[in-house]
Amino acid sequence: MPQSLASAVQYELIIKKSRFLACVRPVPDRAAALAEVARLRAEHPDAAHVCWALLAGGQSAANDDGEPGGTAGRPMLEVLRHQDLDGVLATVVRYFGGIKLGAGGLVRAYTDAVAQALLHAEKIPLVRTVQLQCAVPYSMEGLVRRMLQKAGADLLAVRHEDEVHFTFAVGEPESAGFRAALGEAGQGQLKWLPTTVATASTSPSPPPGSSPSRR
Repeated sequence: MPQSLASAVQYELIIKKSRFLACVRPVPDRAAALAEVARLRAEHPDAAHVCWALLAGGQSAANDDGEPGGTAGRPMLEVLRHQDLDGVLATVVRYFGGIKLGAGGLVRAYTDAVAQALLHAEKIPLVRTVQLQCAVPYSMEGLVRRMLQKAGADLLAVRHEDEVHFTFAVGEPESAGFRAALGEAGQGQLKWLPTTVATASTSPSPPPGSSPSRR
């Protein structure tokens, strides 16, 4: 089962006077990853490189940021893939120490920096969820709320219009059974609305720029 990270973790590696400041963190998508990379560039204006790799389904990417092609971003991405991760951004800020490491040395340095950060990271399973919407009469609002709470569903939004509109997310494996149970309890008065979205969720991730744990 794919996993993500509970929180961000940093690791510092020094090789021949070059400093490699690695960080692995959970991110929801590529936009959040690019925002974090931009923050690191601003925070480390004197760094020689800010390389990164993102493993997030169809949004995965890697960037060498000026290092020789294939010596930074791609090896970092392979470390994430090897550990069956998803929704994870790996970054390495490099301060050049004046001694060239060669292509092989760079691959080892970037690989080791990310691997060591992951060694200290807490991994958590990714849970596939399904987002559903329904509408019920006001007299059934309490019933729906109780059933959502009992099922451990994540109540995302409630709108009070002519009827009460609920938007919620439940685990994908339980979604069909819960939908049937809720429909039966509705006794023909519950209406399903045409929004069904499958997503992967974990514990809430820290916002970009938050202070990660340092190892």
